[in-house]
Amino acid sequence: MNARGGTRRELAGKRATVMGLGLFGGGLEVTRHLVGRGARVTVTDLRPREKLAESLARLADLDVELVLGEHRVRDFVDADLVIANPAVPPSNEFVVAARRAGVPVSSELVLFLEATRARVVLVTGTQGKSSTSNSTAKLLGACSFTVELGGNIGRSLLATLDELDEEAVAVVEISSYQLEALPERMGSAPNVAALCCTNVLADHLERHGTLDAYEAAKRRILELADERTVSVLNGEDPRVGGWSVPRGATWRYFATRGGAHELRIEAGLFRRGDEVLGRVAELRLPGTYQRENTLAALGLARALGASPERLAAAIPELVGLEHREEDLGVFGGKRVWDNGVSTTPDSTVAVLRSLARPLVVLIGGQKKELPLEELVEELRARGGRAVLFGGSRNELAPAFERGGVEFAVATTVEDAVREAWKLARDGDEILFSPACASFDAYRNFKDRARAFRAALPLREEVSA
Repeated sequence: MNARGGTRRELAGKRATVMGLGLFGGGLEVTRHLVGRGARVTVTDLRPREKLAESLARLADLDVELVLGEHRVRDFVDADLVIANPAVPPSNEFVVAARRAGVPVSSELVLFLEATRARVVLVTGTQGKSSTSNSTAKLLGACSFTVELGGNIGRSLLATLDELDEEAVAVVEISSYQLEALPERMGSAPNVAALCCTNVLADHLERHGTLDAYEAAKRRILELADERTVSVLNGEDPRVGGWSVPRGATWRYFATRGGAHELRIEAGLFRRGDEVLGRVAELRLPGTYQRENTLAALGLARALGASPERLAAAIPELVGLEHREEDLGVFGGKRVWDNGVSTTPDSTVAVLRSLARPLVVLIGGQKKELPLEELVEELRARGGRAVLFGGSRNELAPAFERGGVEFAVATTVEDAVREAWKLARDGDEILFSPACASFDAYRNFKDRARAFRAALPLREEVSA
């Protein structure tokens, strides 16, 4: 029994199937966790051994059965537990077969929520969830909390189970895929002290089908709340602002409006009710949208008991994550911004609105089935130009041509950098904000952003 009434799943002697090791060891920590608790583990992945060499090398010290290049029905229907990678949809035939056989289908997230003794903060949203998670963890750390940050942001927290006690806090970023895959009758997770949804915008429709279905997946975060959970929700988001929370307290936050009792920005101050949580002018994170993320993070930290005075003192020390409107300096006579985290048009629009000077924007990759009109119009209205690159360059071009935006076309990121400097005029800045997925040429957005940085001209030392 954990501190707030949860139970640890008994794993010793159980037959567990881990579905999806992944090219980069996505199933590694959950496999280690299961083996460490005495389970008999089968790891199965559709990729052949030679393509999984890096991940398999990290499993070499574990006693597990490997089934590679295929999935076998018996590994799912004869198991006591199946752990599916978040990329596997609940409609997958092997997942369905397991459920029909009465085998519980779970996930790394659920295993952690079931077993941790720490208080948990959950953060989701289309945009801003990583920044909000990071800032929440930094604020809590500055207020002397023992805190760990992980989840979808890129770090499994299963290894922290024996380290974090009842006074510690785990800040967990969670995706729509993870939420969609929650067991149907899981119920609340009794250690969830606070949760947040930053917004719901068009994304991942190739998985969820419609924006309504995507929102429904995000809204499942509320199922993890109980009467002690504080839900911090964006009151200005057209979808999230209307969510009804059946249990616990609801703190809505507002960047431009809001009542006297809400989390809000007012007269240059972050406030909740009569409390002052800090000064907006002391926030050093780039991008006006970071004020909203910080407001949400302040609300989450306050819900955990952090004092207003210590939160206010911590705001100037907040540091952003890489590839989020990051000012790289001056290269080849142009100031360069790295917003490589962008994989949707909406996220590029948000950055365009926060940068004042004319821009040449590098856009491209693997196109998602998302509307481009607002992005094109925003770029046109600001007198910007675009370099379209990667696998979707020819698909993107008609929208920019119709919208009257000057553009060039390039095959690779490296070619796009060269074209950007050709297209730029005096006074222009360069923005890398692809607005598309990276999987046409890169394993993730970080690798693509690193390729962009590596292709830049020699950096110039510019005096203040």
